[in-house]
Amino acid sequence: MRALRSNGAGSVETRSLRRRLALGACAAGAALAAGAAPAAAGQDDRLAAFFPSLAAAPTQLAEAARTLDFAIPPQPLGSAIIAFARRAGLQVFYNAERLEGLDSSGVSGRYTPEQALALLLEGTGVSWQFTDAETVSLQRSEGNAGSTMLDPIRVEGESPAPATAQIGNLPAAFAGGQVARGARVGALGNQDMMEVPFSFSSYTAETIESQQAETVGEVLANDASVRTSYGYGNFSESFVVRGFPLAGEDVSVDGLFGTSPRQIVAPEMYERVELLRGANAFLNGVPPGGTGIGGGLNLVPKRAGDEPVTRFTGSWAQTNRFGGHLDVGRRFGEDEAFGFRTNLVARDGETAIEDEERSLLLGALALDFQGERARVTIDLASQRQRIDQGRPVVFVSAAAIPDAPDASTNYGPSYAFSELRDTFGQVRAEYDLAPGVTAHAAVGARDLREDGDYASATVTDAAGNATIGRLTVPRQDWIKSGQAGLSAEALTGPVSHRINLGGAALEHENRNAYELASSQATNIYDPADLSRPATLFAGGDFDDLPLVSRTRTQSLYLSDTLGFFDDRVLFTAGLRRQHLQVEGFDRASGARTANFDEWAWTPAFGLVVKPTEEFSLYANRIEGLQQSESAPATAVNAGEVFAPYRSTQYEVGGKLDLGDFGASLALFQTSRPSGVTDPSTLVYSIDGEQRNRGIELNLFGEPVEGFRLLGGLTLLDAELTGTAGGTNDGNTAVGVPDYQFNLGAEWDLPFLRDLTLTARVLHTGGQYLDAANSLEVPGWTRLDLGARYATELGGYPVAFYANVENVTDNAYWASANGGYLTQGAPLTAKLSVALDF
Repeated sequence: MRALRSNGAGSVETRSLRRRLALGACAAGAALAAGAAPAAAGQDDRLAAFFPSLAAAPTQLAEAARTLDFAIPPQPLGSAIIAFARRAGLQVFYNAERLEGLDSSGVSGRYTPEQALALLLEGTGVSWQFTDAETVSLQRSEGNAGSTMLDPIRVEGESPAPATAQIGNLPAAFAGGQVARGARVGALGNQDMMEVPFSFSSYTAETIESQQAETVGEVLANDASVRTSYGYGNFSESFVVRGFPLAGEDVSVDGLFGTSPRQIVAPEMYERVELLRGANAFLNGVPPGGTGIGGGLNLVPKRAGDEPVTRFTGSWAQTNRFGGHLDVGRRFGEDEAFGFRTNLVARDGETAIEDEERSLLLGALALDFQGERARVTIDLASQRQRIDQGRPVVFVSAAAIPDAPDASTNYGPSYAFSELRDTFGQVRAEYDLAPGVTAHAAVGARDLREDGDYASATVTDAAGNATIGRLTVPRQDWIKSGQAGLSAEALTGPVSHRINLGGAALEHENRNAYELASSQATNIYDPADLSRPATLFAGGDFDDLPLVSRTRTQSLYLSDTLGFFDDRVLFTAGLRRQHLQVEGFDRASGARTANFDEWAWTPAFGLVVKPTEEFSLYANRIEGLQQSESAPATAVNAGEVFAPYRSTQYEVGGKLDLGDFGASLALFQTSRPSGVTDPSTLVYSIDGEQRNRGIELNLFGEPVEGFRLLGGLTLLDAELTGTAGGTNDGNTAVGVPDYQFNLGAEWDLPFLRDLTLTARVLHTGGQYLDAANSLEVPGWTRLDLGARYATELGGYPVAFYANVENVTDNAYWASANGGYLTQGAPLTAKLSVALDF
């Protein structure tokens, strides 16, 4: 016997089902034994023949009040049973040999597990019965000889982990496989999209591979809530979610801050890229980098599944960049309790931008143990990214926005480079103290070394004339973080409870030095050939980097999600007590020059109402938290320290789950305070505000067999109020478009088996480069096309991928985030071949 661990497929959807079963089985069994009707009104007539089996199993019918979406196509019965077990979260005993030659007509729609199994087995001569609340045995009728019990081979729909666990409970993929139907929602753990009052998207490894994404930013190009730009003066990916920035320092790995690479993240080692939209100070804690007001990002490492994985992918990308990716995973030991997954990636060569070269080396190892009550994961990785003559961001001191140069033009000097080396790891452990009670803890650390000559252009006129100055920054970071807590489920009368409590802590030390060089003249349309300029100013010892800043965060949290009316109404209340300390140090003397040390309470409230199993309504009130700025030297109250900036979000929305197709709609408002100096009194105060109001629509799934959709629309109104002297009151915030639109589609050609065509359109409205709204960046549109083909060569599965991004080679400014311009990438062709062996 062995337990299938296909990354926990089906586990989140059955949580409420399992919880009600465990806590209320006696009451449900008594009610059914007293004659409660086992079938829902309007149930398919084909189920009538199976009612006797249902009536004979009252305990498991506590589950029958819960329904799930099934999308199991016609196929051999053995594989259909495996798909059913994984989806329903049940153990099914059967002998695969005895089912050979039998086919199932499949099942599609929303049913209880019993109803779905009955439809799956219809016409096969195989019947079933529950041997306990979570185990089903199959019987095959052989003529008039009666029923014969099939030899027991167990197939499990999920790992042995309970609903309170995080390890082994990865949410299942939604129909179409591009996104998952659940994600980690901070302190609340892994949750199904229909059961939480928050909006999220979880992009799968299948999406990452099929789109040949090379960075997390390329994965998030699927999301209409997100736009990606470069960081301030470097080549890092900086995200804008719901109109607010999200820096790389504030990305978590498996729910733990501090262990994700700081600037650019290669996605090949991750199973999921999870985007949580909206403020999240209670859910995730205050982020160390001080961003994340509009949303959070969590990366889920790949782990060994039940089936062995050995896959090599060779790749090529325009202009002349080659790469290889080896992905190997195995389970071993008694009951295959141990697992390992390793990912090795190498990529190097010239990009589609003229003379820009990028290279990547990534090595990752994920180990896990999944026992009866204890579970452990260990993740270790090292990533090296290098960029030579990278195209920089553009600052503007002219009276108008210059037109974007040709899409492939590189106005960066030849001496510019950035080399980033991150080594990181974390350990997570869980132990089931009792049924429905799980203790968990995690610790992690990251060591970073960055070196670079950065050179950004400042345009001075509409003709593209500009100056470029060199900034050289060596940097070292050391981060350590940890968290611990309890997750529990209970029932008080008719009310269910999901209780989470715990704490988290992080310490981040940043050491760096710098050199500044004189500016040189160039032109972004006709770049000059520039040599590396001599140093004018310097700070810090390059051989022994001085401590510049230290950030410490600690928090304690408690939440309870109360379920009413069989969990059709869910109310979540949570509270986190947070401490944030940020110290600054003089590079020369080492003396402390700044100390921000504040505490804050961050509550959260959310409500989910499910009128039907296919539709849910939700609302939330939650906050964001970040370090405030002290009064500047030009203010009469210079040096005054203020409480942390507390952003407040209100959101209402609805979610639709039709099994094959899903959608969500959200209306939200987030207000972020800001500091201003009164021009008359010169008093600095926290009276300014950026208020983002928006409407968000997301679409996903496979509405028609062989045709998949993934996209959305975001409308934003980002207004400034309380600005200095009221000068910019009512203006639109810098770098926030009025609307963003994404739509991707995949079509499996019915007349050419195993060939899939893909297309994606991205559109972003105009945005402003300055708070005065005098410099407007025009909107832009990008078209991507692709295809993939799956076949076998020599008995081995092989997949071919081809994608072309920005097919029209459109030249455009992609973002004004941060008050500078980031140009969109040119036409970029990508090819890859993946071989499983």
